[in-house]
Amino acid sequence: MSHLFTLENFVTLLMLIALQLVLGFDNLLYISIESKRAPLERQSYVRKFGIGLAVILRIVLLFALVNLIKWANIELFSVDISKFIEGHFNIHSLIVLFGGVFIIYTALKEIWHIIVYNDIDLEKDKKTKSVGSVIMWIVIMNLVFSFDSILSAMALTDVFTIMATAIIIGGILMIWLADRVSKFLEENKLYEVLGLFVLFIVGIMLLTEGGELSELKIFGNPIEKMSKTTFYFIITILVLIDLVQSRYQKKLLTAKNDKKS
Repeated sequence: MSHLFTLENFVTLLMLIALQLVLGFDNLLYISIESKRAPLERQSYVRKFGIGLAVILRIVLLFALVNLIKWANIELFSVDISKFIEGHFNIHSLIVLFGGVFIIYTALKEIWHIIVYNDIDLEKDKKTKSVGSVIMWIVIMNLVFSFDSILSAMALTDVFTIMATAIIIGGILMIWLADRVSKFLEENKLYEVLGLFVLFIVGIMLLTEGGELSELKIFGNPIEKMSKTTFYFIITILVLIDLVQSRYQKKLLTAKNDKKS
């Protein structure tokens, strides 16, 4: 037991917690958007319970991956359509590809909802899901997102207790942040639109990761994973564009009102 309480393990734990938060940003964004499908009075409960349940299942997944990592990368089937598509698929790649497709679908559906309705606050016309259904999707997508963080954690340490502790602390921090992120998006509708486009890019990132894991080639061109650096660079540019545009619109509106007066 004493071998756990070392400076090396403490530093590793801090790094893993930071990793959970950095890699969990896209997950938190998805949770904030998906939870809005639940009845209003149950949304906070859905976020907290969904994350809590997902944390437990993350630890189960961690235990499974530590012991069965070789099985997750065994090829299940391959596709080879001459000069069109070629790939070798395993459990890991299929889960990541499914996550990417589902997130892109979710983001596009929400963006379409905003475009179709003239009144952006017309939430009552938006179909709600049952609490159980929303929690189920939060847990499923949490597990999809967790592959990156778990595999990264396994690269930093082989001590299961340290990895599990980082997951639990990261989960507690996500529960604390979930309501705050959702409230911010609710009060700032323009940032909710930005968040949906970020979610779309997250889906693209997962698709490219799944493509690389599958050694996927389309028309002979290999699919390469989008790096986290590229992802955060794109997010930074989107945020800056949104800030500049919103300030410019306010100036135009002020100038227009001044002319009228």
